[in-house]
Amino acid sequence: MKRLNKLTFKNYLLALSLMAPAAATAQTPKEQAVTPPKALRNDITVEHFMKVEPEAVRIILNPVTREIYYTTFFGDVLRIKEVNGVPTSEKVLSAADHGITRLQGAAFHKNTLFLAGNINVNNNKGNKGRMVKYDMNPALAKPVMTVVFNTVEYGANKTTFDHGWNALEISPDGKYIFVNTGARTDHGEVQDNGGEYPNARDNALTAKIFRFPIDVKDLVLPDDEAKLKADGYIYAEGIRNAYDMAFDPKGNLFAVSNSGDYDHPEDMFWIRKGHHYGFPWVMGGIDNPQQYPDYQPNPETDPFLSKFAFAWLMKYFHNDPDYPKRPVGVNFTPAVQNLGPDANEYRDRKTGIVMDGDTTGKTVGTFNAHSSPLALFFDNQKALAKDFQGDGFVIRYAGGNRNGAVNPNPLRRQGKDLLHLDMIYDKTTDNYKVKTTRIVEGFTAPTDALQIGNVVYIIEYGGKQGGNKAGGSLWKITFPADPKMAKKKKKA
Repeated sequence: MKRLNKLTFKNYLLALSLMAPAAATAQTPKEQAVTPPKALRNDITVEHFMKVEPEAVRIILNPVTREIYYTTFFGDVLRIKEVNGVPTSEKVLSAADHGITRLQGAAFHKNTLFLAGNINVNNNKGNKGRMVKYDMNPALAKPVMTVVFNTVEYGANKTTFDHGWNALEISPDGKYIFVNTGARTDHGEVQDNGGEYPNARDNALTAKIFRFPIDVKDLVLPDDEAKLKADGYIYAEGIRNAYDMAFDPKGNLFAVSNSGDYDHPEDMFWIRKGHHYGFPWVMGGIDNPQQYPDYQPNPETDPFLSKFAFAWLMKYFHNDPDYPKRPVGVNFTPAVQNLGPDANEYRDRKTGIVMDGDTTGKTVGTFNAHSSPLALFFDNQKALAKDFQGDGFVIRYAGGNRNGAVNPNPLRRQGKDLLHLDMIYDKTTDNYKVKTTRIVEGFTAPTDALQIGNVVYIIEYGGKQGGNKAGGSLWKITFPADPKMAKKKKKA
């Protein structure tokens, strides 16, 4: 079965075989002998911290105990602890405990751990979203679970594009928890799972960001958009797959989203209540051509459509006269515009040639196509030195060199890196622009990041390689610290 490390992270397979996790063991020097990523600035250092279990997805901090946790796609929750001075993984929870067989979201609020993801139903033909929370108070003999919500059943599909429920984020005031639910399609096409769910495209429970009161419990979410809006749960819509979200120091919520198999740029959005961000009609500031009744896809004449694209090979691009019409009276909120100098390559709409925004002077909304942006975070504690203080950061999961050779696709020549985001508010458009700069390169399938002071931990997906449980690495990236914060730390 194909694994995430053989595809872009946005194109994971719906059903992954569960693997029995290894017991916590100290990592040997041989296991740590891996090629490290390369810092692109002299004031940033990169160190190997430890090996992690396969299919690692999220890394999070318990703000009360200051312990670091990470989670895996198949449902394990692991705590990092030291054994004889060596960091090791200790399994705390599994899918058997919380019932989420495809675990993609995790977040702490004080001592409460929130987990979100998906459950296969109807002989793996259907899906249910699920969120639970655990009281992780060390005084308790065992973590206590409460169900936050389950959704009703809706159609899964046989494709690589069923994204499910994933990213979690707590509001700065601690009153709400946000959760993203990705699209169940590549670009809004019918995905009926062999006719099991006739005419099913996206629905009220997909391609949206939801918001719930932090103390809510035992909800059952219906496939009913009017009711979900009336109950105040739908916060924003029209987002294909915001696999990560983060608040900036001013309390603004941002999200990074994956586009589909067409050469649309990958979006970063300023998420605001009630806004619609265009999916499935617009991605990366470019119209989805399948919405037009006369559309006849052909990679030979449309440079945006690769003849090797999975969605083309599976005939998901096609003439589609029943494609839903754009909602009347709804204005789509555009993506944050990338000013460069990095991740701003794009395919020109008139010529089809890949261009660089640095040369043409055009902005991109937001990152180069197929880069799969993940691990969005901001220096909210302003712990970093002046060049980075209060700024944002994001990882590109995809792109970069292949087997040591330069990637032949000009849209993917760079990737698997950490980007610095200098956000700039534009009063004229009431939106943000961003200066994007590469600062570390050479990761292997990086999925998430955690900032603690002037240190950023970046976790890799790992997975099975050659039939063996390989797992990924956890990297420690040390940034220059704010001198004031350094003095406070020294006094403490």
